[in-house]
Amino acid sequence: MVRLGLIGAGRWGRAYIRTIAALDGVVLAAVASRNPETVTLVAPGCALYRDWRELVAARDIDGVLVATPPALHAAMARAAIEAGLAVLVEKPLTLSLREARELMQVAAQRRATVLVDHTHLYHPAFEALKARVRDLGGLRALSSVAGNRGPYRADAPVLWDWGAHDVAMCLDLTGAKPAAVGARRLASQAAGAARGELIGLDLEFPGALRALIRIGNVIDRRRWFAAFCDNAVLVYDGVAAHRLAQYPPQAVGDELRGPATAIAVADELPLTRVVRAFADAVAARRCDLGSLELGVEVVEVLSRAEAALGAGN
Repeated sequence: MVRLGLIGAGRWGRAYIRTIAALDGVVLAAVASRNPETVTLVAPGCALYRDWRELVAARDIDGVLVATPPALHAAMARAAIEAGLAVLVEKPLTLSLREARELMQVAAQRRATVLVDHTHLYHPAFEALKARVRDLGGLRALSSVAGNRGPYRADAPVLWDWGAHDVAMCLDLTGAKPAAVGARRLASQAAGAARGELIGLDLEFPGALRALIRIGNVIDRRRWFAAFCDNAVLVYDGVAAHRLAQYPPQAVGDELRGPATAIAVADELPLTRVVRAFADAVAARRCDLGSLELGVEVVEVLSRAEAALGAGN
């Protein structure tokens, strides 16, 4: 039985609680949260801590899930790694490239298991898209749109909150780092203590491959990712009835024209796959740093985009 601890019982932390409860061979043994309602969310016998440091110091857990605001990720993940625990940390890994690189160094020295929850990489539709790209000729371009009306978060800028997913998908699919990163604000407005924004990213990869990304919390709900190949266009749509579809080859930027062929994919929540992959790595005592390396690369790209946004102001 893999015994996990959870730091943070907010919206995403509660999703972890539900996910773990439905998995065999995994138990949520401890939660660190200051919310008094947390006791009503967990099973009897789950230890509750107000201070996350007490959870990390506990000797009866095998791994820790970090589901807190991203500014807290580095300190919590590092403490867990140094305590000999496996770590699953919510995206983005950090808001600082220096902190991300320091985490990689510590994890490598400790031969730790560290996964970053870039959830869409585990979606069956994205996994199927990635597998099919290889058979459709060369990858020519990527395009994505993602966002919603909110959330408006004071603890995570829109670029980092929304951009981490799309950048991770681009890096994972291309297997490369962008040679150039451009970014510009397409819309910006006050939203209480936070900001409502629409941001455009332009990533240029080796071989003249470009990724055009639009992300924001001031648009209607979207989760759309297209891979333009020589012989077809594959579209992962996280809110459509058919999550993966294939279109005839066509130009980037045009409205996609049919006929579209729906592609059947497994009906399983990506978060279930994330937690299962983490639990399997913990059970096998694998030193797994590939996900962490990608997480650092995502932070690097977002840092470059943040600099570009600053230069454009």
